[in-house]
Formats: sequence, C-alpha cells, structure tokens
Amino acid sequence: MLYRFLRINLSFSPLSHKPFSTSSILLAKKKMPPKKAAAPEKKALLGRPSNNLKIGIVGVPNVGKSSFFNVLSDTDLGKAANFPYATINPEEARIPVPDVRFDWLCETYKPASRVPAHLTCIDIAGLTAGASTGAGLGNAFLSHVRAVDGIFQVVRAFDDAEVIHVEGDVDPCRDMEIIQTELRLKDIEWVEKTIDNMKKTTRSLGSNSLADKAKKEELAIIEKVYKVLTVDQKDVRKAEWNNKEIDVVNTLQLLTAKPVTYLVNLSERDFIRKKNKWLPKIKAWIDANNPGDILIPFSVALEQRLAPLSPEEKAEEEKAIGATSSLAKITHAGYNSLDLIRYFTCGPDEVRAWTIRRGTKAPQAAGVIHTDFENKFVCGEIMAYEDLKEHGSEAAVKAAGKLRQQGKPYEMVDGDIAYWKSGA
Repeated sequence: MLYRFLRINLSFSPLSHKPFSTSSILLAKKKMPPKKAAAPEKKALLGRPSNNLKIGIVGVPNVGKSSFFNVLSDTDLGKAANFPYATINPEEARIPVPDVRFDWLCETYKPASRVPAHLTCIDIAGLTAGASTGAGLGNAFLSHVRAVDGIFQVVRAFDDAEVIHVEGDVDPCRDMEIIQTELRLKDIEWVEKTIDNMKKTTRSLGSNSLADKAKKEELAIIEKVYKVLTVDQKDVRKAEWNNKEIDVVNTLQLLTAKPVTYLVNLSERDFIRKKNKWLPKIKAWIDANNPGDILIPFSVALEQRLAPLSPEEKAEEEKAIGATSSLAKITHAGYNSLDLIRYFTCGPDEVRAWTIRRGTKAPQAAGVIHTDFENKFVCGEIMAYEDLKEHGSEAAVKAAGKLRQQGKPYEMVDGDIAYWKSGA
C-alpha cells in the first residue's frame, strides 16, 4: 500500500489530477525565484587589526602640543616649555570619550562603578625639517609616530613674540608641508628597503607554486605603494586600495597610512571671534594635499583658562564669551578617525563602555573583556541602546521581541548593549 501511495503521488498533480508533463516541469523551473546577487565585499580598514589603538600628537616644536596634551588629559605630564625638544620621551594618557548614551545608562542603572570609553593619546616630541634623515633626534621621534595608529597634527596659527618658532616665524602651511614631507620621506626610505630585500629573495622564485606567485604579487603591491609616494606624491591613506592590497600595506606600518586630524591652535581672541588670517589658507592646503582630512580650530590658551573651572563656572564663562571648549569635539574626532565604536555592558554593579574597532565580530568584542569570553564563546544577548531607551527596561525590550541572541558571525553595532554567554 505504501508503494501504491508513492506511485500515485509521483504520477499525478494533486491539483489537476493529471500526469505531469515535461513542459510543466520546465515551466516550474522557470518560475523559481532568481538567485540573490553576491553581497559586495566588505572594505578592509587601513591600520592594525586591533581594538587597542592609540593616537599621537604631532607637529613642529613650540606649537602647543604638550600644553594641549595637558588640558586634554587633565594632567601635567606633557613638558611645555619655550624651547624646542622640551619633550623627549613620549607621554601617554587615557582620555574619557564623552557620550550621552553612557550618561543615560548610568542614570538608569545607578551602578556602583562607571567606566566610560577612552581614547589613548600620546604626546610626541616636535619634528623639524630633516627629521627623516635624523636631524633633531628625528629617527627616534619618527619611531614614536610609527607606534601610534592615528595623528592629531597641531598647527600653530597664533602670533606671540614670547613663544619662539623653530623656523623663525609663524607659517602653518609651511609647517604642515614640513611634517608631511618628513613622514613621506621616511615611508619612501622604508619601502625602498623592503623592495630591495624582497627582490633579493624573489629572483630565485619559480612561477609555478602558489607561494611564489603570492610573493611576487606582494612585491608588485609594495612597488605600487612606492609609486604612490614618489610619482603620485600622495600619502598612502589617500590612494585607492583593494582588500588584498590593504592587507599588504598594513604589514608595512607606514606613517602616511595613518589618519590625520588637523588641530589649528588659535589665540583666544581669534577663536572667540571665529576669525584668523591663516584659516582659509590652511583649509586650501588641506583640500589640495589631503582632501577629506578633518580641520578643527581650537585655542590652547582658552582651554587652559577653562580647565580649572567647575562645570557650572565653565558653562557660565562659555555663555559669557560666546564660545565653548573644543576638547570633546577633538576627542570624538580622534576616536572616529581610528574607526572605533563602543558597546556597553550594564548592571547594578557596573556600567561600562568597551572600545572596539568597526567591523569587530561578537567573539572578538567579548574578548576585549576577557580572552576566555572569546575562546569559549557561546552567544551574546544583544539589544540596541535606542530600544532600551524607548522601552525603558530590559524586560520591556525582551517583551517587544527586541532582545536578540547573536552567534559568532554577528558584527557589533555602535551602541549595542551586550550580555555574553561562554562555555565553562
């Protein structure tokens, strides 16, 4: 009977009770939905594949780098002095990243401990013309630049006869040209050595094995980097690279591959009146040489005056002068330039923001807390900050179906609130 049942179902259509014809089968095939197009390849990021990224303060001597570092970090670690090379060894500080979402979560959970996201900032000594060949302790200072992942380039646009300038007079466009030239020359030197070393090892390579072909492809990519720096005269970060090329570029740790945020240090007077003779020229220089880079005017003098004030006194003073501190804006710009985002863990014991790089998958995000969370990852219970704020509680988010269990392929989104589950 079972056999007969199968024969009946294979021989007849349950709708028409007529045998299937070849044409009806072909018609059925034609009506099948088209295959989905392959998802576009996700763009790889320049820089170290790490969540522990740092930004360095760079510029020529006596432009306000160490003074800026001190007000940004609320410390006196940076040695500010009226002579070149006051800073020799780099100083490091962790700068809290202001975030209204974090503030709201703390108000909601009222935790015993509150830990905001941080941006690690390094105060690096001034670079001068000839630094790439060792002038002014240049080799040591450039090695400090190589160790960071992004750059705050401080540019002096204020006149002060009491603060000497290493080049004799104030000219921010010339100073930016000096920094760019020295970083690029050091990259050219580095790439030339890499190409020479690779050519010695690739001369004897055959063309049949995959390993030999990969080595030759890598050499071709590095030669393209050399062309960008010398023939095109562009910083590496301003060239177009595919993902395979980016993987090779990242191994070189090039100075001009690092994102740059230009911070123009104005006098307090110019900053308050939002006017300075150099600003249009600086903007034109950036547009011509490094289009797309961020320009933020600020005033170290004003920041130093506001720093000792209480929040209430600071708000009153800012209202009175019609200008506000730029430190929060600068911190966010540096954080974003490194493609950093944050997720939160929340509870009565602690509300904490965890810094990760954009594109980080769930296990690696959990691993920022503890390596066991990554190695023994099971899943994450994830809800969006916006959903929690809308519904008011975790229970309400869950009832609304907005609390999701995410596995290893999940890519973290800025503002996610996570609870990780890991194996024993």
